[in-house]
Amino acid sequence: MKKNFRTNGAIGALLDEYEKSIHELKEVISDLTSSEITQIVDDQTKDEDCRSVQSILSHVVESGYTYVIEIRKSLGEQISYARKELYPSAIEYGEALDSMFTFNEQLFQDYPNIKLEEYDANKKFKVRWGQKYDVEQIIEHAIVHVLRHRRQIERFKLKMV
Repeated sequence: MKKNFRTNGAIGALLDEYEKSIHELKEVISDLTSSEITQIVDDQTKDEDCRSVQSILSHVVESGYTYVIEIRKSLGEQISYARKELYPSAIEYGEALDSMFTFNEQLFQDYPNIKLEEYDANKKFKVRWGQKYDVEQIIEHAIVHVLRHRRQIERFKLKMV
């Protein structure tokens, strides 16, 4: 399969890597049954987002929307946060991940000249969990967020055997 790359510089690179991370996550979950997706794998954690593959994936999807919403809010938009949704199957999570990624792409279609890097710490935007980012940092965080949870699900799958 030939890989097509976006040609819009740093934005293209970020979107290509984000899309790749989502594709890898979808591959990891593709063979899971509905009962495996909903199975509680870690009943010791206090983090409700990390008890099952379902809870992890719902968290990943919601977070993927949140990162873009935080950017849009920093640009002055009045926009509400996405609700966390629970799905019973890998197919539905794949569709939800694709929709979330499309929402991310739309940001860069709406703001093709958005400033990615901000060196002045006072001009970075503060997100609802208290950290400050520029656009590039929060999108990089979004990519690594998917990667970290993909790894977590891979580890969960080992426990399911």
